Amino acid sequence: MTQAVQAYSYAGHSTLTDGRLGLSTSGGTALSGPQAHPRFFSGLLTHAAPAAAGLLAVADVALTRYHQPRPGWTRDPVVTCDGDRLRFESFSACGGVYARLDVLELDGDVLDRGTTNVDVNGPLRESLARVGGRDPLHLGVGPDELTVTTLDGAVVEKKVPLPERWLRGFAEVQVIAAGFDLRAELAGPQAVRFLRSLPRGARSTVWAVPSGRDLRPSSGPARGGVCLSGTGRVATLLPLLRFAKKLRVYGPADGSSTAGAWELELPGMRYTLAVSPEPWRGFSGEGAVLSDLATDEAAGDADLVGMLLNFEPTVELGLLADRSGLPVERVRAALTQLGVAGRVGYDLHEAAHFHRELPYDRDQVAQLNPRLTAARRLVASGAVRLMGDDAAEVTTDGGVRRVRIESGECTCTWWWDHRGSRGPCKHVLAARIAARPAT
Repeated sequence: MTQAVQAYSYAGHSTLTDGRLGLSTSGGTALSGPQAHPRFFSGLLTHAAPAAAGLLAVADVALTRYHQPRPGWTRDPVVTCDGDRLRFESFSACGGVYARLDVLELDGDVLDRGTTNVDVNGPLRESLARVGGRDPLHLGVGPDELTVTTLDGAVVEKKVPLPERWLRGFAEVQVIAAGFDLRAELAGPQAVRFLRSLPRGARSTVWAVPSGRDLRPSSGPARGGVCLSGTGRVATLLPLLRFAKKLRVYGPADGSSTAGAWELELPGMRYTLAVSPEPWRGFSGEGAVLSDLATDEAAGDADLVGMLLNFEPTVELGLLADRSGLPVERVRAALTQLGVAGRVGYDLHEAAHFHRELPYDRDQVAQLNPRLTAARRLVASGAVRLMGDDAAEVTTDGGVRRVRIESGECTCTWWWDHRGSRGPCKHVLAARIAARPAT
């Protein structure tokens, strides 16, 4: 698996001392421009205990490899400040679990808007685990001016590998989540009862099936149910149950996928987990972005739409369409392209995209769809022959593949193995690109 190395340079370690949580930042994008150590917020979190537990849960996902666990993985969460909330995000090492904590109630000064990484080290994790009581927690995201001016060049550096599937997962999960519907909403006591009733085995699979105002576990698919493959992958929800006000469960509107999302409403915040269809199957392999990325206009439209983003709490498709002069479908495809570069995410509760800028090499992140690259090579080499009646033949080293363009069927091994459940194969993508009218 191809890996890049991301180097973090922090102004110092994050610390939690005497009710003051200082999160150190490293290399990010803000409205004021690129920053080595951006400073976004200074103020109070009125719900200290759930905030500390939620941040610890996000950090736990960043450190975990749920499929074939092994030690040595280290990652720091990403934080976005959009003016009225803080969003902390992380992805598991295996690429199959996405976590986000949305802190919705801020009492203090928003100093800038943007995205960066935050240092969550071992001692900080131990301190967060001890936070309790009703006292507010003072939070600073980024070093204050006095800290910066007295550092005398001292920094804390981390170098960590970023696998391709991990980076690609950030793009895939926002596209997949955009197709989810709310399937169930449980009050706190029912949420606690259901989640604590789940099998403890990390590889167990259950279906969460609505039953009145409750959920019941089922061993197989049922109407309106949401699949949870690998019940151990939602373990970070359990320490938060003592604060839970509601649990919301989301799943695909058409039942075409066994991925799902679990959202706990906490005092003044929300914690969301999205899990892939199988523990061994990361979001990076789903191929959900490929159809949108394959359009001729996507890259140019993304440049235009990207210039209109301003770290808004929610991105309104209709407003972007009006401001850009593009149809809504092209705006949606442009947002997919921006998602590949880590520039947008998707909030299920708001049913809307949000703007963020992942603090990684954008050129590298944008080159992470080998199926699409292979499809364009097939088209450029003249390997695609359009047959009419929605059919095409694609000549490869392995023989001629026959494609149905609209349905996405193909005679290749990939299609027979997955039947479209993991996006189109390279032959279907090539045929669709070749069949597109010249502009």
